[in-house]
Amino acid sequence: MSVRIDENMLLNILEETPATQNIMLMGKHGIGKSQILETFFSSRGCKVVSLFLGQMSDPGDLIGIPHKNEETGHTDFLPPYWFPTDDSPIVLFLDELNRARPEVLQTIMDLALNRKLAGRSLPAGSRIISAINIGEEYQLTDLDPALVSRFNIYEFVPSVQDWLMWASKNGVDQRITSYISENPKALDNQIPVEDLDNLEKTPDRRAWVRVSEIITEKDILKESYKSIIAGIIGDAAANKFFEHLDKNHLLTAKELLLGNYEITKQKLNSYNTPQFASINDAVFVYLESDKYSDDDKVVMAENLTLYFNFLESNKLREAMAHFGNMLSGPMYPNALLFIIEKCPDLYSKIIQFVAQIK
Repeated sequence: MSVRIDENMLLNILEETPATQNIMLMGKHGIGKSQILETFFSSRGCKVVSLFLGQMSDPGDLIGIPHKNEETGHTDFLPPYWFPTDDSPIVLFLDELNRARPEVLQTIMDLALNRKLAGRSLPAGSRIISAINIGEEYQLTDLDPALVSRFNIYEFVPSVQDWLMWASKNGVDQRITSYISENPKALDNQIPVEDLDNLEKTPDRRAWVRVSEIITEKDILKESYKSIIAGIIGDAAANKFFEHLDKNHLLTAKELLLGNYEITKQKLNSYNTPQFASINDAVFVYLESDKYSDDDKVVMAENLTLYFNFLESNKLREAMAHFGNMLSGPMYPNALLFIIEKCPDLYSKIIQFVAQIK
């Protein structure tokens, strides 16, 4: 059984694993493996080189072109475009490892064990990280146990909450994050493989970002947008998304925290407990993202206090408990800091409430 990890654990693994040990990440496509690696190592000044092994037709695409060394009479290989020409270490990300041809995988064996490619050594301190897809929907190559043994293997299963925090920080349209918060199974494909046609589109995390790029700054989505979006996430997912927008629009975190509270209050009166839980989720994700200015913080603090007071005055104790549970957990340190600094009275009220229900 594989070791399942979320994004926080992956970051911890990247931090603690020595460069001499190779890492293999198992998971579905479109869940952010390459993006997390790029962000993590780039922030530390290390170049990330991504190689898509499934696109390589033969070992020459990986090791370079052979030529005759006129001095020795032997065959040498010209270094490929990506091979470092100085002594700076790199992170070599071998994506789609189990889509590679068997002859390409043989080349990877020496690279994974000895950090060498056609006789050339990677600079000291370089890392090798691979990624493989898992699932019956993929056309895959079986991996040699000897190659697998050269990697520390983890199944990367990022949580919906991981994605929501990332999405908030990276400007994904709030109609999408609100929908996913309320319908977490909509983030990734939930349709059984045997029920899918060969080219049937299904949602994944990358697809939702593409949807966001199309609808951002468009307040009204015309009917034609449904067809456009269906080409990205599939008919079924697009229909459900538009039904949500038409019938069940929840306040976004930005609307609640920065909008006119008198208007907000009218909408709050129509919600039920699960919907308040979704709003709580969105609020904490937004506070954690730090995507607001210092000038916004005064209004945000006032509206956040009014929101919690609304829950209290309407005796919505389950929603209050959910809010308090999120505040006391380890997932939202920026949100906790915001409430402590900007809403000290609210923080005291929440602590007292949580103490009463324990």
